[in-house]
Amino acid sequence: MRATLAAAFLATTALAGAVMPAQAQKVIRATMHADVRTLDPVWTTQTIASIHGNMIFDRLFASDGDLNPQPQMVDKWSVSADRKVYTFTLRDGLKFHDGTPVTTKDVIASMKRWGARDGAGKILFGYTEDLVAKDDKTFEWRLKEPYGLVIETLAKTGTSLPAIMREKEAMTDPFQQVKDMVGSGPFMFKADEWVPGSKTVYTKFQDYVPRKEPPSGHAGGKVVKVDRVEFVWLPDPQTQQSALVAGEIDFLEAPQVDFLPILEATPDVKLFNHPASGSMGIIGINHLHPPFNNVKARQALFHILHMPDFLNTFIPDKKLQKLCYSYFGCGTPMETDAGAEAYKAPKDYKKAEQLFKEAGYNGEPITILHATDHWYINPANLVMIQQLRKAGFLKLDVQALDWGSVVARRAKKDPPAQGGWNLYITGTSIVTSANPMTHVAIGMGCEKAWFGWPCDAKFEQLRRDWVAAPDLAARKAVAVELSKRAYDQVPYISFAQWSNPSAYRSDKLSGIVPAPGFPIMWNVEKK
Repeated sequence: MRATLAAAFLATTALAGAVMPAQAQKVIRATMHADVRTLDPVWTTQTIASIHGNMIFDRLFASDGDLNPQPQMVDKWSVSADRKVYTFTLRDGLKFHDGTPVTTKDVIASMKRWGARDGAGKILFGYTEDLVAKDDKTFEWRLKEPYGLVIETLAKTGTSLPAIMREKEAMTDPFQQVKDMVGSGPFMFKADEWVPGSKTVYTKFQDYVPRKEPPSGHAGGKVVKVDRVEFVWLPDPQTQQSALVAGEIDFLEAPQVDFLPILEATPDVKLFNHPASGSMGIIGINHLHPPFNNVKARQALFHILHMPDFLNTFIPDKKLQKLCYSYFGCGTPMETDAGAEAYKAPKDYKKAEQLFKEAGYNGEPITILHATDHWYINPANLVMIQQLRKAGFLKLDVQALDWGSVVARRAKKDPPAQGGWNLYITGTSIVTSANPMTHVAIGMGCEKAWFGWPCDAKFEQLRRDWVAAPDLAARKAVAVELSKRAYDQVPYISFAQWSNPSAYRSDKLSGIVPAPGFPIMWNVEKK
């Protein structure tokens, strides 16, 4: 029998001592998908660091439940007629946790540091001429040329988080971590109670002024209705679900798929998720070396791979599956399967073999990096390998590795026989992939592209056209052309989309707001 959470608490004297005084308070005990080890949500792309950062830092804009950007710290804003100057005015009552007011100096320093680290931020700052404070509450974001995604970029949900810090912390070298977590958001970080590997503690910031709008996604009023939130780290998935079933924790961000039926059958345990909080599986393809340096070999994979087999193997629950052929994720504003006819059609091994021959393939080994220690990457690899072998004409060189070794090896541009690779499997979030410009895996910027280094000037121009599009309808039209080009050039292949539900004790918590990307703790009441 797994140790209970209470036993885990008592195993550490310091932890047990820290818990007791909080018993009279309203405390949410939550277990996230990872332990909080890194505090700076700008320095790292770790999702858990953004969850931590989202607790204690506020931001200029945020995405609502429909993925639309909404003002958060901003009261009002306007755009010049030439679309090159954005003027922002901060709302009243903004304070840091040390009681000092949030000013435009803090905002400008924070944005410049974030823009030096974040992928979307780097693109935005590539269009930026300067950020200029007009007074303590108003500043201008001046562009060298119009950029249609200013507000959407500032409202991004994924990593790295565009957190507003005090100027003195924001002046830290972007490649060095900020150590002092003096935030601007609804919760305060309790550094004196932080025990890496065990517990991270947040308390209500009494002077935080929420917006008046109702909460929606990460936007709206961030009203804190409890005294304290504890992120309790339980590394074993079975211990996590046992603790939730026993009522020893109130919230579980990422229950293992195998345990979902148990949680669904447990009274007072409720599962929920936001449609954009799902994941997309990715088959990475190396465009530098044969056979996949030839587009026909990449296209041939569509005639071999069968998406339902992947889903039915590691996500057998039909309610969590999504048969999705959109490079930008299903359930997102840019959803389209334009160009996907070959992938959706019945498998045609003869057509695949012909395309491989036209690509110059002559039975050379295809090196696959198979991560064997990851809950969905391992079974997905097994399905892919089986499907490729079933085609009957491919010679496979399967390298069984741990995920860390795959991460290291995928960065190598050497030929497969000299330590490189041809195929590997990874994944991304639907929130991240919904934006064609910031969707890292889909970019075809040659040596600047993601692992696999796809290279296509026409696709990159279409991405720029998407950015320049004046409205949502125009962007959707460009997204269709992007999808067609992606299916023609095949930067990677998506093998599945699935939901990642979270779970909570409905007898203890109420007011849960589903949010894209990662969970939020404001508006939640503890009974």
